[in-house]
Parts: sequence; C-alpha cells; structure tokens
Amino acid sequence: MIEHSGVAQPAGGGPIWDQLQTLLIDGERVRAWALQHRIYALVHRRHLAAATSGRFIFMTRPILGGYDPVTIRWQDLRDANLQVGMVTASLTLAYSANLSDTAAGEGGERVLRAPGLEIGPAQALYRECQAQEQSWREKRRVRSIEEMRAQAGGVQIATGVYPQGAAGAPERVIEQPGPAQPRDDDPTHRLARARDMLNQGLISDSEYEAIKARIVGAL
Repeated sequence: MIEHSGVAQPAGGGPIWDQLQTLLIDGERVRAWALQHRIYALVHRRHLAAATSGRFIFMTRPILGGYDPVTIRWQDLRDANLQVGMVTASLTLAYSANLSDTAAGEGGERVLRAPGLEIGPAQALYRECQAQEQSWREKRRVRSIEEMRAQAGGVQIATGVYPQGAAGAPERVIEQPGPAQPRDDDPTHRLARARDMLNQGLISDSEYEAIKARIVGAL
C-alpha cells in the first residue's frame, strides 16, 4: 500500500497530484513539492517538481495531455541550488550521470533545472534536497573510505562485534581477506596508496601498519 505524507495539496494541484501518486512505489512518501507558476505555463500545462523519500521527480506536461517524468535518486544528487526572483523561483540540481552504486564508479555530472516554480513550495523543496544531499554526501564518504581500505589490503573496522556474545567488549580491528587485486597492482603501488590514505587521515597509524604488514607478508 502506498503511503501518503502529510504534505498538503497546493491550490490548482488537481489532476497533476493524481498523476504524481501513480509514480510512487510501495512505501514511498511525498515530502515536498512545487508547481510551476501560471505565468510560465502559456504553451504547456504547469510542470511539477517533487521530493519523495527516495528520489526527486520533475514532471513536464505537454498542452495536449500526458506527462514526462524525470527522476533523480538521492544517492546520485551532488548539489542543489535555488534562485528566487520577484515572482518565481528556480531549482537547479547537479547529479551523477552513470547511476553507479560504488564510490569509485562515479562519473560525470548532469544538470536538471526546474524553472518558474512558486516561491514558497520551491523553498521547502530546496530544503529537502539540501538535507538529502548532505546525508548522502556523508554516506559516500564512508563508502569511499571502505573501498580504499579494501583495495589497499582488506583491513576493515568491526564495531559491536563481541566474541562468544560477551557484553561490553571493546571495538576491535579485524583483518579480513580483501578482494582480488589486479596483476599489475604490485606491492609498491599498494604501499604508496596506503601511505596516501594515512597522510589524508583516512586510516590510523595502526591500520597503516596492519596494511603494510599484510603487503610485506605476501611477498
């Protein structure tokens, strides 16, 4: 069953609100949305921009009927900007173009612009985009560190893992086998990468020593 948020339907929403509901997957909720101002809808029907619990949706609506939705997953969002004028506001989003789910696989950026939105709803929409962008930026940072650690030797930090179910045990550093490395990834390059990670503060001294010991031990 599709969940609906407490976001009020704006005046003039009507059929476009119903069209938006048909795009929602099970459990997805609308958190903010904005309609295009009427003065911009002279040769087409009013467009709509919406932020849901899982993505950003921008719907263009030709004058003869139908609609064309463009969606951006929150994990692909890179930046959100709002420009407010005397009558309307425009929201611009920059997002990753290749839809990769790995930090190393992120590619170039694309830009989506939603112009001529009503100011109040556009500001609420911008706040939601900013909150999602900041949240996913931190998730990507953590994921990038984990991927770099795995490439440099497979050392990961395990938290809350207690031997034989013992309560209150301290956090431990556990060395696990990392993924297979390319043949041209020689120990010198791996050591250099680990040193770079240490200099950037991505790993601690003890983690660096553990990685170095693993690389040297494999010679």
